[in-house]
Amino acid sequence: MSDEFEEIIAETQTLLKGKKYAQLYQFVKEMQPSDIALIFEELPMEDVILLFRLLPKTMAADTFVEMDSDKQMLLIAAFSDTELKAVVDELYVDDTVDIIEEMPANVVRRIIKYASPEMRNSINEILKYPADSAGSIMTTEFVDLNAHMTIDEAFEHIRENGYDKESIYTC
Repeated sequence: MSDEFEEIIAETQTLLKGKKYAQLYQFVKEMQPSDIALIFEELPMEDVILLFRLLPKTMAADTFVEMDSDKQMLLIAAFSDTELKAVVDELYVDDTVDIIEEMPANVVRRIIKYASPEMRNSINEILKYPADSAGSIMTTEFVDLNAHMTIDEAFEHIRENGYDKESIYTC
């Protein structure tokens, strides 16, 4: 572990112990979700739960995806139904599939319970594919463009349809 990362962990723990949640929020909101997930690996679970609840919704979902499945399962167990629904609502379908493939049946049922009907259908569609196939790792949340579109039409289409889609940068 690098000295810089150890300092980040120490600062996080100091802010948590001092109950300086506003400062902690400002400290972590500029971090990448993958870095926050690494911090979670070094914290006791009660601190992970507290810090996770401080994160903005989208950042919390992105961080959740980066966490190892053991921590994810512990967080799911600690979530209220409202918190679980909020996280599930923010996840991309392919990320949800990756998560539920690692979870025991009781956790999967709880996740599926709070997924929208569209998400449930998409999850089931992806789960039909064999584990090593391209279909099992694809996303169903993309923006499609037609070859006859002008650049202006393509940008307008992306603006109208790309808000909650994944990987629009590849358009």
